[in-house]
Amino acid sequence: MLQTLGLLLGCQLVGEITVRGFGLSIPGPVFGLALLVLLFGAIPSLTERLRPTITIILANLSFLFVPAGVGVIGNVAVLSQDGIALLVILTLSTVLSMLAAVGTFIGVRHVTERWTA
Repeated sequence: MLQTLGLLLGCQLVGEITVRGFGLSIPGPVFGLALLVLLFGAIPSLTERLRPTITIILANLSFLFVPAGVGVIGNVAVLSQDGIALLVILTLSTVLSMLAAVGTFIGVRHVTERWTA
């Protein structure tokens, strides 16, 4: 488990260092995730070695949302003042994120179909 966490955090660290070092406009964890995907492609057996730990992390992911819930309750005054604007922004950003995910999926599917054809 420690090796898996070390690899995940190491990829994130390399992503942060790279993004900050080169002044890129993407988040460091996203760059680190891309690095992890490249590692999976280069070392296919890595996915099976990481699967048990990743499964445990995903099963307990809901605990990471508790601090966010506490933060929302702690800022009820802001919600009462700007609640409608926040709701519109959250709804719009959620829809845009979903559309971006669908677009990415379709793009990757087209690329992989070309490789397999």
